[in-house]
Amino acid sequence: MKHFLKYLTVWISQNLAIPFWTVGHLHLMVNVYEDIIEVVASCGMNLIVATGFIIDYIEQRKNL
Repeated sequence: MKHFLKYLTVWISQNLAIPFWTVGHLHLMVNVYEDIIEVVASCGMNLIVATGFIIDYIEQRKNL
């Protein structure tokens, strides 16, 4: 299960990073964050992407 969650996190970060950030930045330009749920969701998505990048970076360094 641990390997699956690691794989899933990396997959999400590699495939959904651009949509998460594009939607997030467009949303920031259009709306004012007044709802805490929107702020938490945005931070959560960015944390998932950052975690996936870090995991993938560490795995790639091991393969060198």
